[in-house]
Amino acid sequence: MSTITLIGTGNMARTLGTLAVAGGNTVEVMGRDQAKADDLAKALGSGVTTGKWGAVPAGDIVITALLYDGVVPVVSEYGDALAGKVIVDISNPFNATFDGLAHREEASIAQEAAKVAPASASVVKAFNTILRGVLENGRPTVFIAGDDAPAKASVAEFVTSLGLRPLDVGALKMAHWLEGMGLITVSLAGHGVGHGDFALGVDEFTG
Repeated sequence: MSTITLIGTGNMARTLGTLAVAGGNTVEVMGRDQAKADDLAKALGSGVTTGKWGAVPAGDIVITALLYDGVVPVVSEYGDALAGKVIVDISNPFNATFDGLAHREEASIAQEAAKVAPASASVVKAFNTILRGVLENGRPTVFIAGDDAPAKASVAEFVTSLGLRPLDVGALKMAHWLEGMGLITVSLAGHGVGHGDFALGVDEFTG
């Protein structure tokens, strides 16, 4: 199983933490508000620990469970504390009207995070195409993008431990398109599907 550090104490940190614990992984929580981090760790139970904000994370995989505009600043703030870690960006940079992305074309939060991360760290995009309710109750496909094959393999192993299906979509530049898929998911929930109880996936056909 994997050793995971969650940076963040919000709903996605709680959801991923719950799944990680159920999957037999070792989990650490970090938050700017130490009391909130302690409360989340206590709620997750099963030996979940807390770390001091900005310290070296205990997890080999560090999940930035943050709003999109906090990811790059936090990765920059942690700096060398993230050396050698696999950093997983789960964010979606939607604009204010939820009909476009908040950054320039062909960019992604994951790519921007990679620019400020230590050279020995690897950034992977994952989980951003899944609505939280589906992640809590369903078995959706988790699309993964990254430039480092061993890093993606470690994230895929973690995803599998959650009972979910990992699918590698290619290099980190594909994170831009995964963010677009996240936008499509939200748009489908508001239009063609009309609710949030679904996830994008892949059906394979043979013969």
